[in-house]
Amino acid sequence: MTAVPEVPLSRLPSLDGVLSAQQVADTAAAIAAMQEPWGAVPWTTGEHVDIWNHVEAAMAMLVGGQVEAAERAYAWVPTMQRADGSWPMKIVGGAPDDERGESNMSAYLAVGVWHHWLVQRDLAFVRRYWPSVRAGLDFVVSLQAPFGGIRWTPVDDFCLLTGSSSIYQSLRAGVALADLMDDPQPEWELAGGRLGHAIREHAAEFADKSSYSMDWYYPVLGGAVRGEAGRALVASRWDEFVKPGLGIHCVDTNPWVTGAETCELAMALDTLGDHERARTLVADMQHLRERDGRYWTGWVYDDPARPAPPDEPRDVYWPHEQTTYTAAAVLLAVDALGETYGHSTPGSGIMRGTSLAPHFAEIGLECGCGSGDRVAGSSAHPA
Repeated sequence: MTAVPEVPLSRLPSLDGVLSAQQVADTAAAIAAMQEPWGAVPWTTGEHVDIWNHVEAAMAMLVGGQVEAAERAYAWVPTMQRADGSWPMKIVGGAPDDERGESNMSAYLAVGVWHHWLVQRDLAFVRRYWPSVRAGLDFVVSLQAPFGGIRWTPVDDFCLLTGSSSIYQSLRAGVALADLMDDPQPEWELAGGRLGHAIREHAAEFADKSSYSMDWYYPVLGGAVRGEAGRALVASRWDEFVKPGLGIHCVDTNPWVTGAETCELAMALDTLGDHERARTLVADMQHLRERDGRYWTGWVYDDPARPAPPDEPRDVYWPHEQTTYTAAAVLLAVDALGETYGHSTPGSGIMRGTSLAPHFAEIGLECGCGSGDRVAGSSAHPA
């Protein structure tokens, strides 16, 4: 059964030879079908909710024509925000399951609200959510470490490279919203300058999660590393993580490809102008798609060269679940690449950052480096 979106198919994104507008609509409807009655979007039916993946799902539903479901998702977000501006790390059945306030999750509403503005141009929507965005980003910048990274939570004394890279994008979205609302937030700009510098120059100061592919490509996807530096970073571990014809590994130790990471890498490549390899990646991971538009999380493939315990799965979907965040990553990648190979929405540049606030100047550093006037778009750090 095919989904009927709330907007004409002609306005939905598509990727030639990979996904049609109708298939995009089916996937957006599949995400909406897993939405809880109060608006929350769990990882999969019966699983927990986190605000980052919830917002990503709302963005995907919006570009896929599920406008009402997307806006119900946004309406739920402020109901879970705490007085300090944070959100619980995990929410189950509409109630907190892990009370820690995770910085990356608390930042990402800014990206979602800016994305909604790009697609819908609804100023009343932005005004409605601006107080939540502002409180969330104020909480986030309060967790900045002296070297410039953002601590994972108030109770965990380390910084994650993937999360901090995503926060860099969120701060640029936040400053763009601040400009739209005529409510300047100079402290976010200072924090963004320090954060971008830390990602580019002090990656070793972040907690070591280098076995995960996200730590490899997220500095590019989040926008802090672009141009020749971004291309060099992608090349540095391409052969370790990319499995041609299947997608990319989630971790470098296992023969397990995952759809969300594959599509995120595709969007990172798109930011670098590497459109053909990006399109190939999105095409390669379509073996995870079901006919109704849902997506399996990942696939464990047989690797004869790698010894494995007898009970370890091989050539199977694993985990045995279809996840909203995988489907969301697919739709956002299709929208981004649709500019080159099909059709896109006005929100298609959200990961490229073409509509965001400018890259932040590297001033007010506390890491011991000279501040200078370097920015991500300079000759030293190309945009």
